[in-house]
Amino acid sequence: MARVLIIVPAYNESESIGDVLAALAREAPEYDVVVVNDGSPDTTGEIVRASGTADLIRLPYNLGIGAAMQTGYKYALRQGYDIAVQCDADGQHPVHQIPKIVARVEDGTADLIIGSRYVADTDYQPSLMRRIGKSLLSRLVDSVVGGGVTDTTSGFRAGNQAVIAAFAHHYPDDYPEAEALVLLHKRGLRSAEVPVDMQPRQGGVSSINPRRALYYIIKVSLAIFIGVFKKVAHTPDSDRDASPD
Repeated sequence: MARVLIIVPAYNESESIGDVLAALAREAPEYDVVVVNDGSPDTTGEIVRASGTADLIRLPYNLGIGAAMQTGYKYALRQGYDIAVQCDADGQHPVHQIPKIVARVEDGTADLIIGSRYVADTDYQPSLMRRIGKSLLSRLVDSVVGGGVTDTTSGFRAGNQAVIAAFAHHYPDDYPEAEALVLLHKRGLRSAEVPVDMQPRQGGVSSINPRRALYYIIKVSLAIFIGVFKKVAHTPDSDRDASPD
């Protein structure tokens, strides 16, 4: 059986992280879990430690989702995991469907399997700005990587050892999901989707408002455009310590 690590990046998720960890322990008890606490000033870290169901990595201050995920992938690489799953701490990702996306990695469907809100009819109803952003970014990413990925911004993903190694070496900063697909494509790795039913946020406040959504679309579009022409580095992984508390 493949060794699977679930990476949970968390920043100020004290309202939901306990329920997420309880759900992971109930629905996916055969997988290991590491929470990367991204400098949260609230009680996120204390809740994780009290749960006793996950390892905890504390970043000294808020570095952003890109650094938090890269830390998780470094940990997965150094601990020799076969598959790494990204699962958000806000309760939106359906943890009972993690075995489904893991199975698609195991059977070789693709190097990265994305839990998609759009590849089939689901109950998910995004806001107008999210629909616009999703459409623009999906078209942009598809023009680069092909394959018709519909949910380029989904953070519910599972990747094999090649993906772990790539993301441990480099993971994009600041709204990284779409840009990460281009990074994998440039390394010759494949992405595919499976339909999942996302849940409403269980606590906290989303960082995406209309103004931030516009910034997000412009920033990610430019990052993808620049990334297309940037040479891929194949230097070995090193540097950042990713030891649990």
